[in-house]
Amino acid sequence: MDYFVHESSYVDDGCTIGKGTKIWHFSHIMSNCTLGEGCNIGQNVVVSPDVKLGKNVKVQNNVSIYTGVICEDDVFLGPSMVFTNVMNPRSAVNRKNEYMKTVVKKGASIGANATIVCGNDIGAFSFIGAGTVITKEVSAYALMVGNPGKQLGWMSEYGQRLEFDVDGIAVCSESKEKYKLENNKVNKI
Repeated sequence: MDYFVHESSYVDDGCTIGKGTKIWHFSHIMSNCTLGEGCNIGQNVVVSPDVKLGKNVKVQNNVSIYTGVICEDDVFLGPSMVFTNVMNPRSAVNRKNEYMKTVVKKGASIGANATIVCGNDIGAFSFIGAGTVITKEVSAYALMVGNPGKQLGWMSEYGQRLEFDVDGIAVCSESKEKYKLENNKVNKI
């Protein structure tokens, strides 16, 4: 094996786990999951059947990633954040055929105790603040906070808040990356 699984964790049959991935204490990777290279799966994490995680995905403690969730490369899932996969769950009603897809795009960060309501994709390099409840699609580079989540600004790929000038240009103070804001969308230039 070119990945690590703690002795208290389980990996079901049919999973593909990338080189250098680490699965820590009391976690369960269910059937037919794909975990890319260099992922870190924290303590007490459940990855439900057929979930796909890209390369270098960091999953902090106490996260459940339900069927229908896809995380692209370099995604960060903060401690105890929550995904849903059914809009109107009832214990007595089987709705497995209604699981909704949620895609977390490359480089997005989701803070501790945030909730992502299913069917709402999370844009590339967006930043979801701790405790935020996402009830709609999130744009690339958006900074979202609150319940329900509201956009407060924009973030760089480096993780710094962007301040745009009158021409719609921002420069990340740390990385010196340049960004253009046009028609309420941000693009790296």
